[in-house]
Amino acid sequence: MPTFTGVILAGGQGSRMGGQDKGLVLLHGQPLYQHVLQQLRPQVDSVLISANRHLDRYQLSGCKVITDTTQDYAGPLAGMLSGLRHSQGEWVAFCACDTPYVPHDFVMRLWQQRAGAPAVWIRSAERDHPTLALLNRELIDELHLWLHRGERRVMQFLQSCGGHSVMFNDDESTFRNINTPDDLTREERK
Repeated sequence: MPTFTGVILAGGQGSRMGGQDKGLVLLHGQPLYQHVLQQLRPQVDSVLISANRHLDRYQLSGCKVITDTTQDYAGPLAGMLSGLRHSQGEWVAFCACDTPYVPHDFVMRLWQQRAGAPAVWIRSAERDHPTLALLNRELIDELHLWLHRGERRVMQFLQSCGGHSVMFNDDESTFRNINTPDDLTREERK
């Protein structure tokens, strides 16, 4: 088995959350990123947190906190590039900070069904989830060039490098994102 590094993507601007740092928004009294960390940590050898604000608060987790190498909030791909560059292992599992219920075995399932691809991501019954992905570090240079050209779409990058989705037939709520204050309110009521 290879060494897996997990990266929680928490470096966005939180525009749909009213500008709040989404990873630090409380769900059931705990920051969103902590829910993700609890699901991801047992699946990987180490965890990094990709953040661009409130670094001191993320460091309280005991995880190494990394930042984007670009200054313009280039989206999830910038966090992915930083995660690939800082990973000690060959394979890096990514998980968005706003997806608190990811499967407890998603990394292994992606690994087992990668079929030699350098990138795989989750596809559920309703849609693709490209920020729930497993990427090989061999993609660093390709991703750097992609971002340098001004490209920002995660799915397009993953497909362009020979990646493919892996079907997960889990309950759709497993992949629920908490993007807005309304999403958070609905989730708190459950």
